Amino acid sequence: MKRTTLFILLFTAFSILAQDKFKTTSAIINFEASVPFFEEVKAVNKLGTIILEPETSMLICSAVIKDFRFKMDLMQEHFNDNYIESNRYPKAVFKGKIEKFDLKDINEVEKEYDVKGKLYLHGKYKVISVKAQIKKVPEGIQILSNFPLSVSDFNIEIPYMVANKISKTVQTDLSGIMK
Repeated sequence: MKRTTLFILLFTAFSILAQDKFKTTSAIINFEASVPFFEEVKAVNKLGTIILEPETSMLICSAVIKDFRFKMDLMQEHFNDNYIESNRYPKAVFKGKIEKFDLKDINEVEKEYDVKGKLYLHGKYKVISVKAQIKKVPEGIQILSNFPLSVSDFNIEIPYMVANKISKTVQTDLSGIMK
């Protein structure tokens, strides 16, 4: 019995280490572009995709723009139709490389990594660098990241009438557990 249990544990550990990709399609992406004294400009997307390729240290994240949800339907409509133009630019995609990443170093202790790559949003590419916290959890590998994005970098026009009510820098959070 002890040998069987040990064998199963070893097999499970080696199969996790031997995986060529980790993936989730339920990553959570939050963004906030609120300014003090005005209505909250905040949305969440719970259907983001994250793919981690340990062999190449590649990290790919994508989100369907229309999957972002706001508290107010009108705000969501303006976001999709007027600002981000989701019919024309339906997805946001980041492809980057995690620097100094080795799957063997991932354990239950969170480690911070630099991730550099290209973000495609609103028809524009921008090279960005972000910090990501990565650790092993019972369900797989968890990644957390928080980074600012400038609307001007992606030619997102904010109408003059509401320009002082929306931040020109959008705080973005990403979290997901890849299996």
